[in-house]
Amino acid sequence: MDITFENVSYIYQEDSPFAHKAIDDLSFHIPSGSFVAIIGHTGSGKSTLIQHLNGLILPSAGTVTIGDYQLTHEEKPKNIKQLRSKVGVVFQYPEHQLFEETVEKDIAFGPKNFGVSEAEVSQRIKEIVPEVGIPEPLLKRSPFDLSGGQMRRVAIAGVLAMKPDVLVLDEPTAGLDPRGQKEIMNMFYQLHQRAGLSTVLVTHSMEDAVTYADHVIILNKGKKYMEGKPEDVLTRQTALNRVQLDVPEAVQFLKRFSDRFGVVIPFHRQTTEEIAQAVARHLKGGQVLNE
Repeated sequence: MDITFENVSYIYQEDSPFAHKAIDDLSFHIPSGSFVAIIGHTGSGKSTLIQHLNGLILPSAGTVTIGDYQLTHEEKPKNIKQLRSKVGVVFQYPEHQLFEETVEKDIAFGPKNFGVSEAEVSQRIKEIVPEVGIPEPLLKRSPFDLSGGQMRRVAIAGVLAMKPDVLVLDEPTAGLDPRGQKEIMNMFYQLHQRAGLSTVLVTHSMEDAVTYADHVIILNKGKKYMEGKPEDVLTRQTALNRVQLDVPEAVQFLKRFSDRFGVVIPFHRQTTEEIAQAVARHLKGGQVLNE
């Protein structure tokens, strides 16, 4: 599903002495099937932005369009429930939203609530649990008997059981160790590719943004600060520093390497292994060209 924001603003506690504009005249377009990273420091408007994607809040001004659904200040779509079935949101610490007595029932809750048949729900669970790494014997156990990582996978499975067209990830790796972070992000990326999802990742991690996203939007004080391909936006150190952000570690390393050896290795989202090979060729006396 395409996502478009047209001159969207949102004001908390509007028409009160405590009014606060969290989003200010924000416009962008996310083509269907894209993987977009939304980046910004605390207070930049990221969380407010994603609450518009399934109609949790309506814009104070402007228009939000998600597929065939349109949200304005005047009214939400009459079929808002259908929109919410198509936009799956994985919030920070999604395991805090678990409440059913078994893993199976927790995963099934969302689709059942939207009228999906028992047979279809069972089929979806059968398909989803291997994708998120939940062993089948755990389905009959209480989610509260599982490890923190397993609980998170159960919560994610509950979102995926809705078969969304848009997947919104709000800091989905918060609280996980580096290995767990990588496993979860790889899982999301594989799901994104396999299902052709439109994926919106809200993150503080420049590494995740440059590794997985094909488009980046930087927010600052509710406004769009920069937008473009990760290799174009996330290499602009001076501009990023102005809004308390920094370039990914790989870009920092290549800058230090260039300063020390006088050889520029252009950054085009190489893996760590590819960068190491390019550096090794130079250090062995080879010429670094078109890396």
